[in-house]
Amino acid sequence: MRLGGGAVLSGCVLAGWLVSGLPALAAFKLCNQSYDVLNIAIAQPGPEQAAADDFVTRGWWRVAPNQCATLVREPLKTRFLYVFATDVFGKEALSGAIPLCVGTRRFVIERQGDCLLRGFLDARFLEVDTTDQSDWTVFVSPRPS
Repeated sequence: MRLGGGAVLSGCVLAGWLVSGLPALAAFKLCNQSYDVLNIAIAQPGPEQAAADDFVTRGWWRVAPNQCATLVREPLKTRFLYVFATDVFGKEALSGAIPLCVGTRRFVIERQGDCLLRGFLDARFLEVDTTDQSDWTVFVSPRPS
């Protein structure tokens, strides 16, 4: 078994797993190691990746403490994916610097930009570098006190 890259980033641990010799279902997963129920949104480049606003955001997955959720159920086709998470009270639990749109309920949003004018919320997504692996897991750890 080989372990992929890992990094600690603002209270969150990001790690990718590559298991060789075993049949694996390629996917993008998130494991909640925090004490809070998390609402998760993801973003992936859209079909026309040349356009700066061509991202598709999807949400929400609810992930309980000590549980994992599969967010993409196919081999990853892009090196970078983007993740945003809030707790059940709406407080950001995992965020970054990439501004993208999210909805208040379950959503799929194509094209980004002018989120508020289009009736969506603005969120700052964390960029996840999967190092071109087809299978990757993000671990969200408790926030430091």
